[in-house]
Amino acid sequence: MIRLALLAALLLVAVADARASEWRRNYFPNVVLTDQDGKKHRFYDDLIKDKIVTINFMFTTCKDICPLDTANLLRVQEMLGDRVGKNVFMYSISIDPVNDSPAALKRYMQTYGVKPGWLFLTGKREDVDLLISKLAMKVSDPASPQDHDTSIRLGNERLGQWIKRSVFDDPKILANLLTDTLTNYDISLADSHKGYDAAPEVKLNSRGEYLYKTRCQACHTIGSGDRLGPDLANVAIARPRPWLRRWLKEPDKMIAEGDPLAVALFTQYKNLPMPNFGFGDVEVDALIHYMEEMDKKREAPASGSKTGN
Repeated sequence: MIRLALLAALLLVAVADARASEWRRNYFPNVVLTDQDGKKHRFYDDLIKDKIVTINFMFTTCKDICPLDTANLLRVQEMLGDRVGKNVFMYSISIDPVNDSPAALKRYMQTYGVKPGWLFLTGKREDVDLLISKLAMKVSDPASPQDHDTSIRLGNERLGQWIKRSVFDDPKILANLLTDTLTNYDISLADSHKGYDAAPEVKLNSRGEYLYKTRCQACHTIGSGDRLGPDLANVAIARPRPWLRRWLKEPDKMIAEGDPLAVALFTQYKNLPMPNFGFGDVEVDALIHYMEEMDKKREAPASGSKTGN
């Protein structure tokens, strides 16, 4: 009797799992997308079925939030290393398929230094719109590619777990979600992941620090060398204050107007646009103050060592 009861229970679990799998297959469309190398992929069967994934929507000519979105996810890819393409799969889908050919997507990836394992995809506009709807990412005006959702969707399709996160999230938190939370802490899925102990609790002590870490850190460091954009060490001193304030407020307008320094920076850093975050005076003052404070902290140990000698 016990054996029969156990077999019956296992059968019920198998049936429930099959039904759940069929529901997921019916919910997610199996539309065909083309990657940056011209290879075709079925969305459900090839890209997400039984996988842990990140999905975001972008377009290559975006000069608003897409650059930050890509830069932030690039840091996630760096943290995950060779697990991308093996345990975690990253997908960026263009919402401007008319202009974003596979060749355009490949140029975009090369500009940012995207490594293997992260696919950039394009497809028919109606298929992309369907995916946006199914993933609850929403485009307010489908006729305007500038008006799109820049959130990131993280998911474990096999377990039916999906999370929507902001483009401004700390990359460590996103990496932690992909390698711990969405695997239910399954070591076999997490592979060699050692954990990001600081990820769940990110302490930000000032408005300037918050703005830097959520808007600037994906592309810049302060004192650790260039990233996608220039190192910001001593920028608060080196740049004329009126110029720096305006650059933080409306970099796109300064480049369009042909400001010599703005254009020189744009050219030097692979024509990667600095997003216009819509900062006001309060945000600009907070960022500049934070950069000044970081400059002082870096100088303090050197000053102390000289005094000691």
